[in-house]
Amino acid sequence: MSIASGDFILLLFSFFVVAALYSAVGFGGGSSYLAILALVITSFLTIRSTALLCNLIVVLGSCILFYKNGHLHFRKFLPFIVTSIPLAFLGASFRLEEQIFFVILALALVVSAIALIYQTIALKSSYKLRKYPTYLSYFLGGAIGLLSGLVGIGGGIFLAPVLNHMKWDKPIVIAALASFFILVNSVSGLGGLVWSDSFQIFWPEIIGLLLAVFLGGQLGVRISLGKLSAKRIRLLTAILVLFVGLRVLIKNGLQLTLFS
Repeated sequence: MSIASGDFILLLFSFFVVAALYSAVGFGGGSSYLAILALVITSFLTIRSTALLCNLIVVLGSCILFYKNGHLHFRKFLPFIVTSIPLAFLGASFRLEEQIFFVILALALVVSAIALIYQTIALKSSYKLRKYPTYLSYFLGGAIGLLSGLVGIGGGIFLAPVLNHMKWDKPIVIAALASFFILVNSVSGLGGLVWSDSFQIFWPEIIGLLLAVFLGGQLGVRISLGKLSAKRIRLLTAILVLFVGLRVLIKNGLQLTLFS
């Protein structure tokens, strides 16, 4: 699959910016990679595979830095991971019809954007943490893992707003959990794609995209760890996700449904 040089340069820049914005708040950017790729690539199998690979590269670097700064608490994160890994694999192994894939993707983007906007506006800089039963962590991890596998993202953009609203822990710890959650789900999702013979990438352009998101991700996570306010970044990111979600719903989801 070939892309015009001008379009590819724009794609590289878009992926760099998305990686920087998302990694600053603990995300990998998979939701926006999906939406951007849906505008230039027709194969949704390629779209899912590429988004998961880019997710993996971004959050791997983020997790390393979060770990070095003492924000990765593996024992506390384990309940989310235990259920999310198999269900993300299961979700990714489903061979969805194209129109169903785009409708699920668009709705997931819109819902996550609204949740992120609410989180940004409502979340205060200081709040009292709450304790919840462990089974709730297992349930959230499994449910979000399944959804993330279906649409081809890591799921952190769904998990983080929920946990911030619940006041589960400090925002920086939730960001670290979101990165780790995305990491394991991206690996599991890629495994599901390979297992179902649905893994497709476009070569050699994928190398440039992976490099772009790695550099953007390293910039974004350093902004986060530098303790700069991420409120505006969250809001801009949410607006971007909402826009592309509505665009995918109208252009790819509803259009395919109406004219199929």
